[in-house]
Amino acid sequence: MKLVLLSGGSGKRLWPLSNDARSKQFLKVLEDDNHEMVSMVQRVWKQIEANDLSHDSYIATGKSQVEIMQSQVGELIPLIIEPDRRDTFPAIALAATYLYSVKSVSLQEVIAILPVDPYVEDHFFETVKHLEQTLKKSRADIALIGVKPTYPSSKYGYIIPESVTNEEAGFIKVNRFQEKPSEEEAAELISKNALWNCGVFAFKLDYIISLLEARGLPIQYDEMLKQYGKLPNISFDYEVVEKANEIAVITYDGYWKDLGTWNTLTEEMGSYQIGKGIISKDCVNSHLINELDIPVTLLGISNIVVAVSPDGILVTDKSASPRIKELANYDQGPMYEERQWGWCRVLDIQNYENGDHVITKKVSIQPGKNLSYVMSRNRQEVWTMVKGKAEFIHNGNYMIVKAGNVLHIPAKTLHGLRAINEVEFIVVQTGPAKSEEDIVEFYTTWSEIEEHCIKI
Repeated sequence: MKLVLLSGGSGKRLWPLSNDARSKQFLKVLEDDNHEMVSMVQRVWKQIEANDLSHDSYIATGKSQVEIMQSQVGELIPLIIEPDRRDTFPAIALAATYLYSVKSVSLQEVIAILPVDPYVEDHFFETVKHLEQTLKKSRADIALIGVKPTYPSSKYGYIIPESVTNEEAGFIKVNRFQEKPSEEEAAELISKNALWNCGVFAFKLDYIISLLEARGLPIQYDEMLKQYGKLPNISFDYEVVEKANEIAVITYDGYWKDLGTWNTLTEEMGSYQIGKGIISKDCVNSHLINELDIPVTLLGISNIVVAVSPDGILVTDKSASPRIKELANYDQGPMYEERQWGWCRVLDIQNYENGDHVITKKVSIQPGKNLSYVMSRNRQEVWTMVKGKAEFIHNGNYMIVKAGNVLHIPAKTLHGLRAINEVEFIVVQTGPAKSEEDIVEFYTTWSEIEEHCIKI
């Protein structure tokens, strides 16, 4: 069985910590067994490794998340990279063609699909392992995992079983689905043995490849990449699962939670406070998450979340926190990004009457990591080194730079840097509004840069 974890999301429900470059699964707000801060994806990948599933696992993610994914879970984990952000049907179709045409996986192989951020106990993955046998025994098109509900929730979708079931077979046949009912409807469904739909399902690779062929869609990965933007932007549940003829479900009776909103996420945080600030003793069930070096004080207010990041500040009653997705629509790019080489934080953005667009950033490079050898067509930069020591190449000229050095980088000049120890520097970029097309990358690895770019 092959496991594909879906990593997507626009980052709006946990704004301002999450953004287009750092979705909720990358926020380091959970504690591991060693009381170190980890993200949801780091926690889940550790569980997958503990259950001996990592050698057959892949992560499907968008190209904007590749660097942060590799930074958090390692560069060796196989990624299936989506060219554009779309819904789960295109993502799974792309993953299926990758496994079929690139990895030569057998059409009879079972493929299990999981979200990358479930908050579950370790034995949840023992249930995942049973999906393969469930497909064979039930002869169903698709096998699901349903979570036994602990209360009538209106936040989750429900799997309603057939009225007559044979649970001794180890699985239940599915009758229908109900998406986010009212609490009263949910209580009625639970009385009929309905299960929470946790978004985990499995199928034989042949099922999806045949479905793509029947619709005239590519089954070769390279061709699917070219046509990716033409696929219907719809969830796999709506497009495939709910239209399947035979569906079986197995029950997971254990802890499971979707940590997609501030009120649910804070329930699993090990501390009421992360970052600089004070919460007064008369605050009850209030959380502070502060990523800035500015103290934040909470006095006499209960049942709230205060989240502070370079992207903005959120103060919300916990019960109202899911509504942030409807309201947070600020016209700005990510102000904080975690990259494969370190991180970058925007400190200031200014637009002047003469047309200059000036961005000030703080950049941190981890020891041994490097920036690519690039050129900016239209922007000049000034780097002020504030910490550490690094190798720097500018138009083929090699030099060692350290704290206190100021580097002037005019437009249309080539430059790259590798950190000897941890390096921090302030960047001031001046030029027209930022555009990804402004940057031209020549070499990525430091060995390539040394081989091709240093003047002898």
